[in-house]
Amino acid sequence: MRKIPPLAAVRVFEAAARHENFTAAARELGMTQAAVSHQIRLIESHLGQPLFRRERQRVILTDAARRAAARLGKGLDMIESAFADMRLDDETTLTISTTPTFANTWLAWRIGVFQMRFPDIAVRLLMQEGLSDFTDDGVDVAVRSGYGSWPGLAAHRLIEQDFTPMCSPGFLASQGGAIRPQDLLRLPLLSPHDPSWACWLQQAGLAQAGEAPLQGVRMDSQANEGHAAMAGQGVAMLTPFFWRQDMAEKRLVPLFPQVSSLGMAYWIVYPDHRRRARKIRRFCEWLLAEIGAPPKPEQP
Repeated sequence: MRKIPPLAAVRVFEAAARHENFTAAARELGMTQAAVSHQIRLIESHLGQPLFRRERQRVILTDAARRAAARLGKGLDMIESAFADMRLDDETTLTISTTPTFANTWLAWRIGVFQMRFPDIAVRLLMQEGLSDFTDDGVDVAVRSGYGSWPGLAAHRLIEQDFTPMCSPGFLASQGGAIRPQDLLRLPLLSPHDPSWACWLQQAGLAQAGEAPLQGVRMDSQANEGHAAMAGQGVAMLTPFFWRQDMAEKRLVPLFPQVSSLGMAYWIVYPDHRRRARKIRRFCEWLLAEIGAPPKPEQP
């Protein structure tokens, strides 16, 4: 525990020492002269020695107080600079938390456009499965998967989290060029434990889907599942929005017209009390507009 006088009193002492005048210090700090005198007496009581000599309606620093005042001035300058840096960092750095899937399949490919449009806003992108608490982790905005109800957070719907089976053209060719829904019960699937598989299969009329475990490899994100599917490792249950470019470039093939959903969506969220923050408002406006834009053709 630090053995120092109250910081409010220290601030008053530094101003009074700098001016060697209680009236001038009071004017600078927006206080009364009596309040300045009271704060000085608090420090003198704490130290057990005087800070000023009173002579002919003026105050003069003691030698010890003059030495201390010079060091305190430098210390307060450092404190002021530290908080100024914090304010500047908070105003100019946007920290985004998002899932690996949303980042790797979509946002990371486009965030440079936002940076170029708003060069005064630096971007820090965090890929994490856990939910940000917006208090201790420094996150400004997050992209979350869910139903859109988080107390204390403003939420804007981005895309529906729908899904359909996809594979690579090579994998499809290895199966004779056609795959039926019932074939999925025997083929290698990517993350067959995911609830989206049971949902899609049941909606496709395969009630027997839950009778035996589905075959396949468990993965930790749709981003990994999609890339494994492109490598010919099996069939993945993917959200078409994330893979529009890969479908257009024939790296992935949707196998059926049926697209299912568990009712979840991707949302952009942030603390409700920060909705007026410029950097958050700019990013939300850009993201919502970019989400609605058609996919850009791949450069040769």
